[in-house]
Amino acid sequence: MATEAQGEEGGLVLHPMDQFKVEPLFGGDTVAWYTITNVTLWMALAVVAVAALLVLGSSRRAIVPTRMQSVGELAYGFVYKMLEDITGKEGVKYFPYVMTLFMFVVMANFLGLLPMAFTTTSHIAVTAVLALGVFLGVTVLGFVLHGAKFLGLFWITEAPLILRPVLALIELISYFVRPVSHSIRLAGNMMAGHAVIKVFAGFAAIAAVSPLSVVAVTAMYGLEVLVSFIQAYVFTILTCVYLRDALHPSH
Repeated sequence: MATEAQGEEGGLVLHPMDQFKVEPLFGGDTVAWYTITNVTLWMALAVVAVAALLVLGSSRRAIVPTRMQSVGELAYGFVYKMLEDITGKEGVKYFPYVMTLFMFVVMANFLGLLPMAFTTTSHIAVTAVLALGVFLGVTVLGFVLHGAKFLGLFWITEAPLILRPVLALIELISYFVRPVSHSIRLAGNMMAGHAVIKVFAGFAAIAAVSPLSVVAVTAMYGLEVLVSFIQAYVFTILTCVYLRDALHPSH
């Protein structure tokens, strides 16, 4: 999974961040908004993989489910229960959007663990679009459902009156920071994990520490599999929390 090169003096030179370079698929050095890149390819593969799992897995529904059907049903039930527990019955109508987010993020994370793959969720450009979509969606929904009453989200009635303006300002700043923290958390964790794996894999080229490096890479890889799922879960559960605020803005 890692590549390493020997320096001019024989030292080991690692480039753990090279795996995150955005490169055009059909040559050229310029990347524009319309350029088909490795990011585009692996995002498309994530969409295809999700469609294959959910559509093909449920095309032949059986009482005794196949493995693909079982995974699809587990994912469906997992996200549905999470959304219902956090937002209540009112939030269930938005299940398709939340389910789509979860499946795309978790599939992109897992595909990024394949050898020679590209982890699209390690790029802030990708996660920021997802987070901004959630932010704008719940904000518009809040005003559509409640009008000016949606601003009650920032007015904490339980606090003493003298503190409410200060707390309202803090809540307002916190609200607009949501898409930033929402996107950076996912991208940062995915990038850090893959970079660490590449560093450990690079040390495997040194015979003296090779066995230890192999053990370390294996452990890190197993941890990264867990992190890939957890980060998709965290991204989705935060989406549910923001959706709950839009449905029930009053403190």
